This record gives sequence, structure tokens and C-alpha cells, in this order.
Amino acid sequence: MAGPALVACPLPARLGAVVGEAGVAFAVFSRHAERIDLCLFDGAGEAEIARLPLPCRSGDIHHGVLPGAAAGLRYGLRAEGPWQPERGHRFDATKLLVDPYAARIDRPFCWDPRLAQRGVDTADLVPRCVVSEALPPLAVGTETTPGFIYELAVKSFTMRHPAAPERIRGTLAALCEPAVLDHIRRLGVSHVELMPVAAWMDERHLPPLSLANAWGYNPVNFFALDPRLAPGGMADLARLCTTYAQAGIGVILDIVLNHTAESDEFGATICLRGLDNAVYYRHATDDPGRLINDTGCGHTLALDRAPVVRMAMDALRHWRGLGVAGFRFDLGTVMGRSDTGYSQDAPLFAAIGQDPALAGAILIAEPWDIGPGGYRLGEFPAPFAEWNGRYRDDVRRFWRGDAGLAGALATRLAGSADLYADRHRGPLASVNFIAAHDGFTLADLVSHTAKHNEANGEGNRDGENENHSWNIGVEGPTDNPAILAARDRDVRALLATLFLSRGVPMLTAGDEFGRTQHGNNNAYCQDNPAFWLDWEGADRDLAAYVAGLAALRAEHPLLSASTFLTGTGDPPDALWLKPDGTPIADVEWGDLDTLCLMLNGDGETLLIAVNRSRTDVELALPDGFAQAWQRLHGSAPEGGEFILPARSVSLFGRLP
Repeated sequence: MAGPALVACPLPARLGAVVGEAGVAFAVFSRHAERIDLCLFDGAGEAEIARLPLPCRSGDIHHGVLPGAAAGLRYGLRAEGPWQPERGHRFDATKLLVDPYAARIDRPFCWDPRLAQRGVDTADLVPRCVVSEALPPLAVGTETTPGFIYELAVKSFTMRHPAAPERIRGTLAALCEPAVLDHIRRLGVSHVELMPVAAWMDERHLPPLSLANAWGYNPVNFFALDPRLAPGGMADLARLCTTYAQAGIGVILDIVLNHTAESDEFGATICLRGLDNAVYYRHATDDPGRLINDTGCGHTLALDRAPVVRMAMDALRHWRGLGVAGFRFDLGTVMGRSDTGYSQDAPLFAAIGQDPALAGAILIAEPWDIGPGGYRLGEFPAPFAEWNGRYRDDVRRFWRGDAGLAGALATRLAGSADLYADRHRGPLASVNFIAAHDGFTLADLVSHTAKHNEANGEGNRDGENENHSWNIGVEGPTDNPAILAARDRDVRALLATLFLSRGVPMLTAGDEFGRTQHGNNNAYCQDNPAFWLDWEGADRDLAAYVAGLAALRAEHPLLSASTFLTGTGDPPDALWLKPDGTPIADVEWGDLDTLCLMLNGDGETLLIAVNRSRTDVELALPDGFAQAWQRLHGSAPEGGEFILPARSVSLFGRLP
């Protein structure tokens, strides 16, 4: 009895495996492969039942149709071609490969040294691709500009949540539980930013240390959800996007388009490396065998080449069709790189900018990588927003007490015009944050002067050394009530600074209730209960404080205006004042611990007052009409109607 056979077909419009009336069409890019084999597996995904060469080649696309095949078929790929590492070619037909366009895999990836050993078959190690029916695209229109972004890791967020059923903890489904969603909604979040949900694999040094990747920034392909987070596949993400949209919350995906889990030349061959290493990854122009490492992960995706741009664009359209509101791009500088350096006119930027399917999508770049000239804050093309690392550092340093930082704080509070105005991008191009997944948590920021990453197994050498942090007298945990109160005061002042600044505030999940990583500022490999969010120990008062700040911001549009301040108009749109109500002279900025910003516009007048000193300061409100002002918010207990408590931020409003 004859087994299955592939037949010739016209060049498919889409790459990957596509279900049609005639069966399943397969199409795979490889410029340098001599042959691409389709490996079919039984229904359990265990036994290989056929190995069939793709019968057609149209340019660099290998393709064919499997008649009668349908969704649910499990398969993999193998590629035959030259083994010439000195020229960038690393073909090895013993390696089972994941289809770069597979939208579903049947099991998680697990590192094994055999994945990197030439000539060793890996069929028992590599997940099977599963042919999937395309879901009907969800309606997506022009997305609203984020008002408050909430960054979260799916597993960490839900594993210890008491309202999430145990069977779905750690998954996208758990995020749909009413009590989980209610917490996010009560905070006033406009968009959740999910840390990577695409299928990933542990870095090879982690399993020997009994550690695992907890963040997901090590993808294998760019279309398949990790089955640990989404056992139901694409439908799980579509349901999440629909559920959150009904609650008025958009879903942003943190997407990694700069590297894959294949790592350096000693890493795995599981996908792109086995299909065409020389094309997919960037190599040195003077040494075609040497991988360029602008990512710190051993290699860099060649996002200026047409096949790679196509793959990236197809992935973005894929996620967008599931209802995703937009994307945050990890190490975004890579998106603009070519052999000549970084450019706003890079092919991928151009492709994104003209694609109707991405029109209105939220686009946020992490504007740096570790390559030459990699720090590109303020240099991304519109409509990209950017993670503002200068905001983080300047605000931290000001509140730590560094000298000469009042002017920098004022610039960040006003929306970072120094970074965005010259390129005609407004304050909403700045995603403001004080703490993110990478680095200290907000609570750890005011509790540690140094990192404590011993649990990562690298002798505390990993992670950033300069965190602009402070501990208020004791390193780490303490029972001293005075120190605990001082830390709480500083956290509230930092949060108030964040929510009263122009730009888009971003908070990492758990920072609203005092989460800790025990001084670890690089907890990417800490997938364990000690690092999952502790809902039972949450500081509910602090969470309510954050919700109040978000509500205050929403109530007063002056705080989130999309224009920069000019200091002009009648009355001026902005005045910088000392606490005695007089203007700040240029020569006075270097010595200030207390400063005020008066805002006028939209029929209201607000005054933001910042006091980082350790003593209360009396405030003389402008115009001499103290009775016409009221305090709308104070980050610390008030010492009097117009007293600025030590280490605090207040917001006042003029009564009409």
C-alpha cells in the first residue's frame, strides 16, 4: 500500500503549512539548501511515518502539496545542503527542524546538548509542528494611545493567584479569570504588555544549574505560542484579546525579533540555522563564518534582508489578526541595522510603516542593543514610541539624592522634549518607567544599594552593576518600622512622579503592591515560587494608591497632554517655580531639592510640587490666592494645608 506523497503545486502565496481544498500546501524558504524534506509523524507525534522531499522549487521557495491532509497533522523539516561554516552554511540533515512559520507546536522546547552536535539525529528532542486552521481574524481598528501600560509575565503573574484555578495557573487562560482581570481593571490599566509568549527554549547554561528561563526572551520561531502558556494554541490568545477588549483593555505583545534560541556557533540547530544560517543571521562582512553579536545572545537576526523582513512582517500580521493591539520590540535597535549601521530608513521600518494591516497598531521600541552605536533613544521613526531609559535613570538619581539632577527631573516630568521634539514626536513617544522586568523591582530599588544575583549561579557577575538605587540604612529586608516607613514614602513619591509626568506611564506587575526579587536585578532564570508574584502578601493599600494615581491622571488631561510645554501663552502653559512661588532662575537649578511645575490649559490650572529633601517645606502657592487652591494628591501624609512633606510629591488644583 502506497504511503503519502507530495505533489507539485503553484507557488503558494503564504509560507508555512496552509490548509486548502486540495490538502495542505507546504512552502519553505531556503536559498542555499539543496533539498527540503517534510517529515510526517503519527497522531501522537512520536513515530515518523514518512519523509518526503518538497517536489518544487520556485526561486528560493521549496514547496508542494500533501493531498488529503488536514489540520492536526504533525510534521517537521530537514534540510540538505553544504556544511561550510567558514561561509556561514551549517546544514545538517540529521537535525529535525521546526517550520519557521508553524503557528503551533505540540510540546515545549527543552535544551539538550545533542541539539548542537553535528551528525546526531534530534527527532526525539524537537517538538512537532502542528498544522493549524487559520482563525477568523478579529476586528482591529485604530488603537487608542496607551494611557497606562502594565507589563506582566503570564506565569509569574498567575501561578500564586488564589482566584486562578490550579489547573490553568501559569497560562493565558488564567489571565481571563474575573478576579485576575478585576485587579488590572481596578488599577486603571489601559493596556497590558505581555512579556514574550512565543515558544522559547532555555539558554544552554541553565539546565545544568537546575534553572529555567522565566521571561521567554529566547524564542525559536515567531508564530507559535509556547504550549506551557497556551495549551489551546492561537485560540487562547484570541480569547484573551477579546476578553480584555470587552473590559476596555488592549493587549500588547513583547516580541523578540532580534535573535533566537539557536544562540552562537556552539548552540542548537532547530530552525533557522538548519534552513539557511547564512541568510537568516548576520555575519561579519570580512569573515562570512563569524556571527555578529549585537544582542548579547550569540548572534543577530538579519532584519535588512528581504526573506527575513517578510518573515517578521508575516509574524506581526499573524499576531495582529488574533486581536493584539500592538507590539513592544525587544532590543529594537536591531530592527534598524544593516551592514552599514543603524538607520530610521531600514527595510523593516519601511515595511511596517506602509503595511495597512499594521495601521493603527501600537509600536514600542526598546531603543538599544549592545552593538556599536546601539543606544538609539529618541531616534526611532514615527509612529514608534520608546522605552525611555533616560527617564528611569534621571528619576532614580534625583530621588536617590544625586546633586544637580533637578533640571533633568524637570525635563522628564515635562515629557522629554530633549529626546523627541526635534523629530516632531510628542511626549507620548516616551514610555516612562522607573522599574521594569529587567532590573530591580520598585520595592528593591529603595532597599538595596547593590545587586544580589547569587541565585543565578554566575557568581553575581550578571546583571547591571549601576542601578541608581538606595537602601535607607539597611541592605535588604528589615523589621525596623522607621526604615520601612521611609521606604514606603519613597516608593509612593516615585510612583507619583511617574503618574504626574507627561508621556505614557508603565508599571511592571506587582510593583503596585510591593513585589520583591530579593535584590536580584536579573531574575530571568528564576522560575520558582520565590519569584512569582505573592498575592497573599500584597500591600493592598499601595495598590489602592496606584489606582488613585491612575484615576487622577485620567481625570486631569493636562497631565497626559500630547504636546510639549513652551512656557508661552497668557497665562503661560508652564511655569517652573520655587516653593516660595517665585520663578526658578537658570543659575538655581543645580542646587534645588524642591521644585514646582504650574500647568495651564484646557480650562484648568495644576501645580505639581516635588520635595526630595528630608524636611517639610512650606509652599507659597502662586498669585497669592492660597484659598483658591486645593490639594488633589499627596504621596505622603500632609503636614498642613500648604506644607510639602519631606520626600513627597503633591498635586494642587486651582478652583474655578
